[in-house]
Amino acid sequence: MDQQQATISPTIDGILAHNRAFVERRDFERYTTDKYPDKKLAIVSCMDTRLTALLLAALGLKNGDAKIIKVAGAEVAHPFGSVMRSLLIAVCELGVEDIMIVAHTNCGAQHMSGKEMVANMERLGVSAERIEFARHCGIDFDKWLAGFGDTEEAVRKSVDMVANHPVMPPHVRVIGFIMDSDTGELSVIC
Repeated sequence: MDQQQATISPTIDGILAHNRAFVERRDFERYTTDKYPDKKLAIVSCMDTRLTALLLAALGLKNGDAKIIKVAGAEVAHPFGSVMRSLLIAVCELGVEDIMIVAHTNCGAQHMSGKEMVANMERLGVSAERIEFARHCGIDFDKWLAGFGDTEEAVRKSVDMVANHPVMPPHVRVIGFIMDSDTGELSVIC
């Protein structure tokens, strides 16, 4: 069976149909830009669906203005993880000079529980053996999948990790915010 003809899911099939029409109509032309962010800006923001369009609209940004890194809770959780790696690439290779950490109100990641996440994994078909294997490999689900509790404190920790990272160039400005999930209003945290 041809890969294009295979039914993946109704959602993905609809997306693929839209994409074909998008390309055929050349709708992509209005989004043309290059890899360098026009505003020399990178934003770490939550993956929350409420912020998909709201974040850019509330900040007055358009395609090409900023590097956007979306991750649960807008947390820079590990000094040598993929978020920090992306920020260093944005700064050292793509000319970013300002970094915004933008968390938001009523975040689903705020009160996550490692125990509840493991229960959800099991409910969704992950075997107890695989979970135990992960634990054997050193994964502490309670720590790795725990929520952050206090949003302001989580923003401060992420800003501190980025601003004081041992290989982050010193000229980079790092500022933390909390965005109202309904109105898009920003509050400066640090």
